[in-house]
Amino acid sequence: MSKSFIVALDQGTTSSRALVFDRSGTVLAAAHQEFRQIFPHPGWVEHDAAEIWTTQSAVLREVLARAGVGARDVAAIGITNQRETTVLWERATGAPVANAIVWQDRRTAPLCDALRAAGHAATFAAKTGLVLDAYFSGTKLKWLLDHVPGARVRAARGELAFGTVDSWLVWNLTRGKVHVTDASNASRTLLFDIHSGDWDDELLQLLDIPREVLPRVVASSGVCATALMDGVEVPIAGIAGDQQAALFGQACHAPGLAKNTYGTGCFLLLNTGGKAVASANSLLTTVAWRRDAALTYALEGSVFIGGAVVQWLRDGLKIVRSAHEIEALAATVADNGGVYLVPAFTGLGAPHWDAYARGGMFGLTRGTTSGHIARAALEAIAFQTADVLAAMERDAGITLAELRVDGGAAANNLLMQFQADILGVPVVRPKVLETTALGAGYLAGLAVGYWKDAADVGANRQIDRVFHPAMPRARAAELRAGWESAVGRVKAPA
Repeated sequence: MSKSFIVALDQGTTSSRALVFDRSGTVLAAAHQEFRQIFPHPGWVEHDAAEIWTTQSAVLREVLARAGVGARDVAAIGITNQRETTVLWERATGAPVANAIVWQDRRTAPLCDALRAAGHAATFAAKTGLVLDAYFSGTKLKWLLDHVPGARVRAARGELAFGTVDSWLVWNLTRGKVHVTDASNASRTLLFDIHSGDWDDELLQLLDIPREVLPRVVASSGVCATALMDGVEVPIAGIAGDQQAALFGQACHAPGLAKNTYGTGCFLLLNTGGKAVASANSLLTTVAWRRDAALTYALEGSVFIGGAVVQWLRDGLKIVRSAHEIEALAATVADNGGVYLVPAFTGLGAPHWDAYARGGMFGLTRGTTSGHIARAALEAIAFQTADVLAAMERDAGITLAELRVDGGAAANNLLMQFQADILGVPVVRPKVLETTALGAGYLAGLAVGYWKDAADVGANRQIDRVFHPAMPRARAAELRAGWESAVGRVKAPA
């Protein structure tokens, strides 16, 4: 059994997961633990970074036990993570100096407004491929340095370390010996020049961030550290932000291939190869991965609230007891009954980028049932994806032949069929929906020779089901017009 398996750590927004894969890309075992979501003020979202590590290390131990795999049987570890979530900790003790600020958090929207008003938006866009938005980790880091007593001085002295969650996991796996991030995660900070492939001094100055606090940027596929597991050194050989990892796991290795991940949010990425395509439609240009010293780029559209709207129906409105009940409830009605739910709970992402928009529900009548609300919630996920895809096609000058899908909500047949109907293109669901973890595993395995090349891992891909459009295009256009009207009503006044 020696060196027969790959372990992927998938640290997400609501849970920590660990999976064991074999050479065929089959999941041999999986384990997960949810952790707390902390909401100190409206629009603020935090995590306890110590709890993230506690749950991630626990599921790592659990998954190895479930698979009957020892540390000596693991060829490499791959890490994928919620990307823009920002952690700041003490180098000496490894203790976080504050709660992690989650990617959904909007507290730095006024700072982004001020930077735009000062004329810096074009500089950030040209160098980072990003829009000035509270979504990204650079302004979150600035907020922590500004608001945690003594943090800025201590950071400049090299006493503090900043990282996105990948950096935090590597730090803990190596017991504080290694402070790194990969190029895909670095490209989400507003601090990284995606063309030169390094941290940028001008951007650091604009956000008043000392270089001493930053991690070293490494390849997405390559041995960057070793984790000590049960006395055995196991290489950490793959790191990628969750959406870039999913793009790789979906075998979107060539330009023109796209995937959408239906997780807490929805993230549509299009591989653009070695060219960083600038968006004219408010999308993001991002690093997909760095392999063999070469950068691959992607266009991305980010939807802040995807599957999280189902969590809201469960935990907030309490109209379902578990997320799995949503499809059956939505299927109790033939259509949305004129109800539109716009889940702008933390603002609107691409292509709108309205940090001050808030959620709304429209078209309610005495005849509206919980089924209509459930259906409107699922349809909102598909409508938001369609908005992003339309912008992406305009930027790239192409029409997609198919959309590859993954993530937890991709298991929902009603949602996937509606997605195909609204888009008018086939939606392709793989047998392994864990493509985010699989992508991290592939990046790690390729680095240590577990798999030979990208074609080798691409050959593992198997299709579960293809959803073909069945709705008349006129009806799809009518529904989209209703959606666009609803979105217009939740946007903040200009």
